[in-house]
Amino acid sequence: MAATPPDAQKRKVDWNIDRKVYDEYMKTCSNKGYAPQVVLEKLMAKFNQTKQI
Repeated sequence: MAATPPDAQKRKVDWNIDRKVYDEYMKTCSNKGYAPQVVLEKLMAKFNQTKQI
């Protein structure tokens, strides 16, 4: 049996987002076929690396 790395730990983040912005974001993700949480995770990773969006 090979050892497998542990899964990434998840943390719940609460943000106050304008309803119109949130709805537009969800609509765009849905139209493009993206998972909203994956888009946010990738943007956060990019921000952590470059300190800009």
